[in-house]
Amino acid sequence: MTMKKVQTNQAPEAIGPYSQAIDTGDLVFVSGQIPLIPETMKLVDGDIKEQTLQVMNNLRAVLKEADLTFDDVIKFTIYLTDMNNFSILNETYAEFLKEPYPARATVEVSQLPKGAEVEMDVIAKRSS
Repeated sequence: MTMKKVQTNQAPEAIGPYSQAIDTGDLVFVSGQIPLIPETMKLVDGDIKEQTLQVMNNLRAVLKEADLTFDDVIKFTIYLTDMNNFSILNETYAEFLKEPYPARATVEVSQLPKGAEVEMDVIAKRSS
């Protein structure tokens, strides 16, 4: 299997020893994105809605670099520091997607990097 690193300056650079995404040909695994503004590498100001919008925009940028869109995503994993934000997250998340929606898991965690309230990673599949 060939693995290729996906890298774009339109999304935050990795803040650790990992790639923004790995492209295996058929599948692209996008690393967790938090609501960092790519140009400043600082968290976006705002509530869970603003943070979710930034995360989705970051994911979209990495997917675009791999010549993919949210239509190609088959799985989301979402990490929230407060499950009380679940409904706001859902409303914002839904603005970027259409049916059939990807599979998804949402889990509450005690902390996320840099004090973020939300992090998401995705798996996307190329159409045959």
